Amino acid sequence: MPDFKSYEKELAFQADRRKATTEFIKITSDLWYDKSIEIVLFKNQIIDKNVSDIIHLHEYAGEFVQKPISIFDSVEILRAINDIKLPPSKLDIGKLTYEYHSDDSNFSNAKAFVITKLKGATESIKIKPKDVVLYGFGRIGRLLARELMAKTGKGNQLRLRAIVTRGENNSEILEKRASLLRTDSVHGKFMGTIAVDASKNALIINGTTVHVINAAKPELIDYTKYGISDALIIDNTGAFRDKNELSRHLISVGASQVLLTAPGKNVPNIVHGVNQKEFNPDKTKIFSAASCTTNAIAPILKVVEDSLGIKKGHLETIHAYTNDQNLVDNMHSKFRRGRAAALNMVITETGAGEAVAKALPSLKGKLTSNAIRVPVPNGSLAILNLEIVNKTSLDGLNTILKKYALEGDLVEQIQYSLSKEMVSSDIVGTTAPAIYDSNATIVTKNGKNIILYIWYDNENGYSHQVIRLAKYIAKVRRFTYY
Repeated sequence: MPDFKSYEKELAFQADRRKATTEFIKITSDLWYDKSIEIVLFKNQIIDKNVSDIIHLHEYAGEFVQKPISIFDSVEILRAINDIKLPPSKLDIGKLTYEYHSDDSNFSNAKAFVITKLKGATESIKIKPKDVVLYGFGRIGRLLARELMAKTGKGNQLRLRAIVTRGENNSEILEKRASLLRTDSVHGKFMGTIAVDASKNALIINGTTVHVINAAKPELIDYTKYGISDALIIDNTGAFRDKNELSRHLISVGASQVLLTAPGKNVPNIVHGVNQKEFNPDKTKIFSAASCTTNAIAPILKVVEDSLGIKKGHLETIHAYTNDQNLVDNMHSKFRRGRAAALNMVITETGAGEAVAKALPSLKGKLTSNAIRVPVPNGSLAILNLEIVNKTSLDGLNTILKKYALEGDLVEQIQYSLSKEMVSSDIVGTTAPAIYDSNATIVTKNGKNIILYIWYDNENGYSHQVIRLAKYIAKVRRFTYY
């Protein structure tokens, strides 16, 4: 006989859970917009998520730490965070909730726990907001604009002030640029408002003016005419790659630093989380954020190198096609790339094997690499075939990667996947540059050879790495608790 009482209890629980999730969303929004405190859930972004998204993220968190992470507990922790005075911060509610129940015998209530855990946050942390100019407005440029504007908040960190393009910017061109920003075939609609102000030659994004500047040469721009000073120029055109060319940005009036969204020559190539601390932004004026593939593999290779040691290895990246390839067969400066991108798998070269050694010098000369472009518009896969120094097992290797994904300096860079069904479309929109596929990992019987599968959103995941590096360069990184 059906248990109707049990069903009624299930309905009541679901209603209570969704009600608690609504409170979770409200407190999260209040913390962000009133106090510049950003809440994440095991690195997953919370802002602008709906009730179902939040519930699913809690289920993932529970599976990840192998212990239930309840929305009711998360709300209790959030209330405590809201009750105490904190500077602008980025806090992982998943980690806090997990630790609260791991240490519950030591604390009388959630507020006492939060005060103890966040004691490192002091009012002495002072951040000076940084003006940002996007030099170029292609795939990466538009994704950077989306994220910068979605996370402007009170403007305490990075402030997108202008976009530089080549060519005329009349009302029709501005509307086309607005349309490309508003709706993206891969990443969907921008969760905000975008309007055109032709009289100002500007886009009005979420009610904020972003100037669109027409310039043929970077050194001819006077940013101060637009109220912009001491700006970080993020060059995503790919036109300038070496130090001399990139230095032209610093001639511009109102510019102070440059960040290239591609591998650079004679400039520091940085994978944030791996080697950014080796360069002082007060002394170094030009940085490169390396490539999307380098950002995907460097965090994983660092973990393996530090934990097990790497003798040698090979990287094969299965990469989404890019705008560099032809839509139909036609002439191209590089072999094979001239063939129709959406119809062929295309073998091509990648410099990621050598580039990673710039971030991890101990790997110099140890890695070979190649690439295959495949007919998907976004979402890529790096396969690392490594011979290691110290023996390991499948469980041992997964335990190591899970630990680094949960705590330490690489929690923003490594997402640990538990899915047995993951395919490339599933990782589109992820903010981590490396998604470790734990169920695909292979370890040979002798324990000395390992094959790792690392997914990455070569557009969105990379863009978030650029922003992380931009915050470091601009010295606007907040107190964080991961």
